[in-house]
Amino acid sequence: MAILKLAGFLRPRNQLLHKRLPGEGVRDSIWQHAINTLAAGKLTGRVFAPYSVFKGKAALSAEPRLPTFSKLDSGGVKLNRRGVIMLTFWPSVGERKYDWEKRQLFALSATEVGSLISIGTRDSCEFFHDPSMLSSNAGQVRKSLSFKPNADGSGYFVSLSVVNNNLKTNDRFTVPVTTAEFAVMRTAFSFALPHIMGWDRFTNQPSESISQSPSKVVPQLMETEWDR
Repeated sequence: MAILKLAGFLRPRNQLLHKRLPGEGVRDSIWQHAINTLAAGKLTGRVFAPYSVFKGKAALSAEPRLPTFSKLDSGGVKLNRRGVIMLTFWPSVGERKYDWEKRQLFALSATEVGSLISIGTRDSCEFFHDPSMLSSNAGQVRKSLSFKPNADGSGYFVSLSVVNNNLKTNDRFTVPVTTAEFAVMRTAFSFALPHIMGWDRFTNQPSESISQSPSKVVPQLMETEWDR
């Protein structure tokens, strides 16, 4: 009954949000998924709070993906997989319209986050990912992410290049971010850093990644950089 009451309470607000979204070009389908989940009464415990930047040719969002742990017989927990800051890029297909189906992902490790938050207004940084590095398939899929400062020091150009020789595709996204937008990213990434490393467990803060079984994990939570 409590869930039904909550769904009824959310429905009027959800209707308003859905009316706004088409006018905004369905700017962020992650939020749509969250709204639909709440409206259906399916309270999964997953928090949808990406930081998104929408520009003329592409959009960019960033959100932390927590590490996963396993319980030990001793009662403690062991780190299974480190977390990341997941960057998602998707192209514009018109004024205030973006194609979520053509998104590309880039997962920043803790060290890469450290490199990014330490750059100055005139500095640049670039990262390269290859899932088959050091194997015979090296170079078949390559991802390159760069942050380069504007000439006037007013922000950065964030660019992602994805070359997939298997699919014969070459995708490129460029999103200009202002100094203020980058300041938000730097502060948020700094806050998230100990959490994606799993160090927040030392303060006994709860992490949904421990208690959730695989069958209860939301698909977006399990999506990895190399799914696309």
